[in-house]
Amino acid sequence: MPLVSIRHLTRYRYSRPVAFGQHRMMFRPRESYDQRVLAASVAITPAPTRLRHVQDVFGNCVGIADFGERSAELTFESRVRLEHTPLRAFEELGGDVEPYRRTTPFAYSAEDMPDLLRSMERHYPDPKGVLERWARQFVRRVGPTSLQGLLTDMTCRIHGDFTYQSRPDGAAQAPHETLALGRGSCRDFAILMIEAARSLGLAARYVSGYIYAPSRQASRNGQVGSGHTHAWARIYLPACGWIEFDPTNGIVGATDLVRVAIARDPRQAVTLHGTFEGFASDFLGMDVEVDVVAEGRARARDRRITARATAA
Repeated sequence: MPLVSIRHLTRYRYSRPVAFGQHRMMFRPRESYDQRVLAASVAITPAPTRLRHVQDVFGNCVGIADFGERSAELTFESRVRLEHTPLRAFEELGGDVEPYRRTTPFAYSAEDMPDLLRSMERHYPDPKGVLERWARQFVRRVGPTSLQGLLTDMTCRIHGDFTYQSRPDGAAQAPHETLALGRGSCRDFAILMIEAARSLGLAARYVSGYIYAPSRQASRNGQVGSGHTHAWARIYLPACGWIEFDPTNGIVGATDLVRVAIARDPRQAVTLHGTFEGFASDFLGMDVEVDVVAEGRARARDRRITARATAA
């Protein structure tokens, strides 16, 4: 059974001791049939006066830390070990999933619709219909289109046609910007696919987490996105539920992907954020290190995979 160990260190540096406001963190992976947390801990320096955990509206585990001590450095070190046993997407289906018809948006059942509506709403304006036209190229001109094929083709097209550009900080690009530039980060590609799916009437969500094993070569250097947090899309298909699509690496399904947070918008799935009291010039920088080790039985033990990145 594949075991995955994750170490995620974030260090904030300041020119002088500053006071800290509340910090919220999303480090703990979500429990599900395909991933089970065996151990999880967070070491925080200086120690918070209070640390509690809550579940947000999406069911994500959120840690909330309050501080009373000033310091010139603030460090969060998360360590997680989990079992990860994802099935290949569509593996248990005998044939194609629901068809998509070109003339109308995809229609969910009356029972599912109330719970999916917010995930179907588009978050970015598309007044000239550029994104919708791009999305509709994956729909057959005549007859129904397999949703399995449509979404797989869209995932592979983004992976093949766009250039990956690491950008750990900042907001995601609007989809029309990514289309115009032909490049982006994993967040940008996830948003492009989410908004394209929503333009076709599908419910889609944003996922943040980790990618851990080069089971397929996404680039000459292995999987794109390893060494720091990663982002991808999740789309609801009635026959098989929520399915992961990673357009950055051309992955369909949860293979190699450890989900931590699920949300409608990237701003709802920020790994760590908080405040400090002082001048902007007091902030010297942030260092991030992510080490991911995939362990399996027998042969898998011999292919220890470690990814590390430092962002200044």
